[in-house]
Parts: sequence; C-alpha cells; structure tokens
Amino acid sequence: MDSEIQQRYQSALTWADSPDSGICVTSSCGCKDMTNGNEDQNASEILKLLHGGQVLMVNSRRRNGLILYKRYHAEFAGPGAAVGGFYDQDCEWALPVGNLSLLTPETHEERQKAYLIRRQWIRLMKQITEKSVPQQRVQKILEQFEQYFDSETVSHLPDEAFALLVGVLPPTVGLVRRASGNLARRSKTGVRD
Repeated sequence: MDSEIQQRYQSALTWADSPDSGICVTSSCGCKDMTNGNEDQNASEILKLLHGGQVLMVNSRRRNGLILYKRYHAEFAGPGAAVGGFYDQDCEWALPVGNLSLLTPETHEERQKAYLIRRQWIRLMKQITEKSVPQQRVQKILEQFEQYFDSETVSHLPDEAFALLVGVLPPTVGLVRRASGNLARRSKTGVRD
C-alpha cells in the first residue's frame, strides 16, 4: 500500500515555494524543470493547467492551496479540493499559497471526494462572508489563514486576494492588517491603550 501511495505522489504536480527553485512539474514521464523565479509566470503555468480541462486536486498532505481569481470574486481551494476541469474554466488568475502540490485523482471516488472538499472550502468562505461588517470579514479570513499557514506566508499574500475572497475593498484589508500589526506590536512591548 505504501509503495502505491508513493508511486501516486511521484506523479504529482509540484511547485516549490522558494523563489530560487522555480517550478518543477513532475509526471510519470519525468521532470520538466522550469527554473524561473517569476511568480507571474508560475501563476500563468498553473492557469494553463486549470484551463486544460483536467481535474486536479490540491495535495491534502501539505499546507498548501490556491486562490482562484474569478471575474468578480476569488475562491480558495485548500488541501484535498478539486481544481480545474469545467469547474474553473472562468478562472482568470491563480495564486499558489504555501508549497503548492497538485495531484491527479486516480479513481472516480477520489474525484468525488475532491469535489466535496472543494464545496466545504466554499462553505467556509460563505460563513465568513455572512458577517455584515467588512472589517469583521477581513479579520476572520486573516485569522483563518494565519491558523493554517505561517504568518510570513500570509503576510506575502496581497490585500486584493483577501478582498476578493470576502467581498470587501482592498483598502479595507490594508486597514485591518495595519491595525492588527499595531495591536500585535503593542502587546509584545506591553503598551496598553
């Protein structure tokens, strides 16, 4: 069983997180190494895969995911979620989060499970966006991402991505981030309001 799992993960699509390592797309045919540190080109390559018609899933064994920019909003596909196929034909841009690894579901059951997990991620975003105060939505999405990813990863994500995820303007995200940063610095130094 372990060798079966190992063989499956050898046919994974993986993007290295560090800028100097570029992208490495691995398949059962071998490794195609594109050593560019250009994040725009990395996102462009991911977008080509998503529009290629193949259903992929985000590796559930890693802290990774994709922020999928649609026309008027964004969706987060976290670990275990399906991406690509007809589901993301309207995707205009893709932003990898963490050390992205995409797998090909081998069976019908794996594909169905991946679609169900994608739906769960959408429901989580829906719960966050049900808050009526924009700043509360931003605070909640930032908390969710910081619980799952390290704070450095979250700090590198653009305000626009969070804004599109929870339906607020990018300046609102910037304000909440700055306020949160000031509160964190004050609590570390012992300064009180």
